[in-house]
Amino acid sequence: MHGKSPRPHHNLTFAVLLLGVGAYSLLQSLVVPVLPTLTQHLHTTQSTATWMMTGYLLSASVATPILGRIGDKAGKERMLLVTLAALTAGSAMAGLSHSIGPMIVARVIQGAGGAVVPLAFGIIRDEFPAEKVRGAVGVTAALSAVGVGLGLILAGPIVDHLDYHWLFWVPTILTALAALATYLFVPESPVRTPGRISWGAAVLLSVWLVALLLAAGEGTKWGWGSTRILGLFAVAVVSAVCWVMVELRSDAPLIDMRMMRVPAVWTANLVALLIGVGMYTTMTFLPQLVQTPERLAGYGFSASVTQSGIYMLPLTGGMFVLGVLAGPLAARFGSKRVLIAGSLVTVAPFAVLATAHDRAWQIYTASALLGVGLGLAFSAMSAIVVEAVQPAQTGVASGMNANIRTIGGAIGSAVTASILSSGVTTAHPFPHDTGYTATFWFLTASAVLAAAAAFAVPAVRHGRNDRSHAGSPRRGTEQITADSAGLLRVASPSAGAVGAVGAVSREER
Repeated sequence: MHGKSPRPHHNLTFAVLLLGVGAYSLLQSLVVPVLPTLTQHLHTTQSTATWMMTGYLLSASVATPILGRIGDKAGKERMLLVTLAALTAGSAMAGLSHSIGPMIVARVIQGAGGAVVPLAFGIIRDEFPAEKVRGAVGVTAALSAVGVGLGLILAGPIVDHLDYHWLFWVPTILTALAALATYLFVPESPVRTPGRISWGAAVLLSVWLVALLLAAGEGTKWGWGSTRILGLFAVAVVSAVCWVMVELRSDAPLIDMRMMRVPAVWTANLVALLIGVGMYTTMTFLPQLVQTPERLAGYGFSASVTQSGIYMLPLTGGMFVLGVLAGPLAARFGSKRVLIAGSLVTVAPFAVLATAHDRAWQIYTASALLGVGLGLAFSAMSAIVVEAVQPAQTGVASGMNANIRTIGGAIGSAVTASILSSGVTTAHPFPHDTGYTATFWFLTASAVLAAAAAFAVPAVRHGRNDRSHAGSPRRGTEQITADSAGLLRVASPSAGAVGAVGAVSREER
């Protein structure tokens, strides 16, 4: 695209990708612990302020799989530039906002940044030597989770020492640098999926995702039995059925339903859904618990926004360290075993908090254990999905996996909000402590189900993975690969099947 020759070393490409992923991940959570502060500065109500998160999640749920698929077809580097540009523009707009309307619009624009993660996975699979893909995917997945935790930690100091505008100026600078570095140092994608974009499928996918997440997010406020919520759930079901039918009949599906039926893919997605329930719910409501004034509520730690971030520090550190180690561990023991281990570890912290959460050491211990479990699980499930699909499907497959985590988070947050809101009155504006106990038992059950789903994930044969990597079928030779339905087929570049295999040798690039 830019006449770059020779191709940059994959480690340089990796550094650029990590910068973009890190900046996006920060934006996911920077506003969460300071929503009350933003509500005051933007002169709005708490109900309206929550649309800063709702709009962001809705936008990300739509953009992530669609932009990932467009990247598979039109070029991952090109779409990564588009995504980073949207992140930069949205962050700058948020930094300039002094009222809630422009802020919500800015957050919707930022949501397009969700495609950064699947596009990064796809570029890694295109550019890295086969033996390094698993580790690089693991580190990237870990950073995407760590960034969320860092956002919770950094939000308080940024607001205390600067002002709320810098919650967005910092990511603006990072994403602008990432976009420039992408243009200069990230090579154009050698792997493309031929065919057109199925825009009808894209519209239906957008409709059911938005309807589902909106219903899950607003159910507590609007009433679960209200006409609006029931109508949204009905729209989600009908449009999802229509979407599947359109995709099954399409010659160029947006998301290949055969790919979604691959055992390693659907089981990893089930784990993602259940892990997402625990992760996003914890990151939303654990800071709320420790910020609760003990003098008024009879529980809590009366922590400031900055202090509540310190309680999350072991979680963030654990996710990063174990996320980095997940690659070498998977190379030795297999991604499935690492996923099982991570899922099992996440059961313990929720059980600890359900039993007792009135001492600081209990919060710190649970935070550290959860970081260990999430670090292993996130990295392993991402690697499993990347290993299980063809290179040309990496973007859309990993995008859907990330989206399903978001859906899990929305469901978990909705259920938790419903549990905690029970008994809240004007005279007693804080949830009852028993509500947090019930919440943590709910998250314990979700973690147990995630561990059970992890046991159901089939082991990926390394031979198959190496063959299906965006590797090196030379001209005039044939290569045996497994397609998205798990069936062996022979791909011959001389017969024009390179596009189907999605592989170009590094020497030929």
